[in-house]
Amino acid sequence: MSSVRPWRDIMRRECRQIMVGSVPVGGDAPITVQTMTNTPTSDAAATIDQIRRCEEAGADLIRVSCPDEDSTAAFREIARAAQVPLIADIHFHYKRALEAADAGAACLRINPGNIGSSDRVAEVVRAAKANGCAIRIGVNAGSLEKHLLEKYGEPCPDALVESALDHIKLLQDHDFHEYKVAVKASDVFLAVAAYQGLADTVDCPLHLGITEAGGLIGGTVKSAIGIGNLLWAGIGDTIRVSLSAEPEEEVRVGFEILKGLGLRTRGVRVVSCPSCARQGFDVIRTVSALEERLQHIKTPLSLSVLGCVVNGPGEARETDIGVTGGGNGKHMVYLSGVTDHHVQSAEMLDHIVTLVEQKAAEIEAQMTDAGNVTEARPANGLA
Repeated sequence: MSSVRPWRDIMRRECRQIMVGSVPVGGDAPITVQTMTNTPTSDAAATIDQIRRCEEAGADLIRVSCPDEDSTAAFREIARAAQVPLIADIHFHYKRALEAADAGAACLRINPGNIGSSDRVAEVVRAAKANGCAIRIGVNAGSLEKHLLEKYGEPCPDALVESALDHIKLLQDHDFHEYKVAVKASDVFLAVAAYQGLADTVDCPLHLGITEAGGLIGGTVKSAIGIGNLLWAGIGDTIRVSLSAEPEEEVRVGFEILKGLGLRTRGVRVVSCPSCARQGFDVIRTVSALEERLQHIKTPLSLSVLGCVVNGPGEARETDIGVTGGGNGKHMVYLSGVTDHHVQSAEMLDHIVTLVEQKAAEIEAQMTDAGNVTEARPANGLA
């Protein structure tokens, strides 16, 4: 069988590339995963601690809200401590943008039309240029400008795109082009249609997200449908999964979306069955335990966990490590797709963790010898 699989190809939309600190966004750069802290930014220690957890989960970029002067005062310490570039979230007060740019922000999330006069926009642009900051324009269906709501009657794709173009023009009028744009909505259909319209209109990188998506399960599903639909169509250069959950969970879900589409590889990709009466061991609890215990693995590799020998051998042959359930508490272990040895139920969990850790170390050594860069490197050293 040919290894060429055209039905898997995703042709990414062509766009220009910008830099957010050390991280390239757009062009042929990997699609980045970002999240946002939810601690009071004025509490630098708590914010840094949360950033550490997000970095460990693999975040490439992290957004930090700067609603007041105390927040931008703490931002300098936070930016010095962070290992990935930080985006300062600014809404209405242009001085917060000036302070954040001076304090080490790699990007300003700001809508130029919301901060007042052209002179104020010019000041923000000057500060961004002086400090090497990018700008992210963030249009949201929940906060569309009054004149657009009056024109269109309700939030709609054309209204979101027009809002984005208006904000873009304000930056272009001041000869600023290091920007990316989002047109988010909590309605999946609205968001997808708006992004599709914007993608055909501009040449800048696009930041994807389904805003106010919901809790961990519901928000993951909505985000996977919306973000996944756009990525599959080749649209999108950086993503944030907006969940009512801890920010590191947003990062993990973001990577799962990218991994599911073959757009990035990071950590263990688990193939597991939903379990049934044929299972030779408790698949559900085993997979849950493995996902928890293998979070520290950043090296890309695959693991199959199948409860019986119906589909198990076929799936195991396609993964780096596999286990299929057998009778009498004795299960077959596959290494690189080949049957290798048996393991008893009592030892299986610890045994699989050990095998994965050993395989990860082996892959890392091979990549180091070859001089390759992998997703196992620090989050801003993108593959």
